[in-house]
Amino acid sequence: MIILSVDLGKARTGLAVSDISETLASPLAQIHEKSPEALLDKVANVALAQRAELIVVGLPKNMDGTEGDSAKYARDFGVRLKEKTGILVRMQDERGTTITAHNLLNATNTRGKKRKNVVDSVAATIILQNFLDSKNPSK
Repeated sequence: MIILSVDLGKARTGLAVSDISETLASPLAQIHEKSPEALLDKVANVALAQRAELIVVGLPKNMDGTEGDSAKYARDFGVRLKEKTGILVRMQDERGTTITAHNLLNATNTRGKKRKNVVDSVAATIILQNFLDSKNPSK
């Protein structure tokens, strides 16, 4: 099954996709969009074009596990995305993924504009890989 993952942002949203065996997550795209409605349309179009059968949306919990406004926005986005596409949406705790993405980009010496252009899709990849690993611990 193809799984799409979404790392929501206020200006940039990262997307990643799994392989059909649900083993490996790969960066897919970064969407530059501030309008929530336009972003919903763009993510829905990508999900349908990729033939995703499941969408994983990153849930930005606070470090103590509580949920604030960003988490509410992510949950609402997930509900609306499911309504728009008919594709099942699951939420995945994304605590620490952006920091991990920056650390990975540091390790590859990715800097400046290039870094800004990929960090959200790398974060979406980490969210998806965490989901895949928790779903299939034997893999």
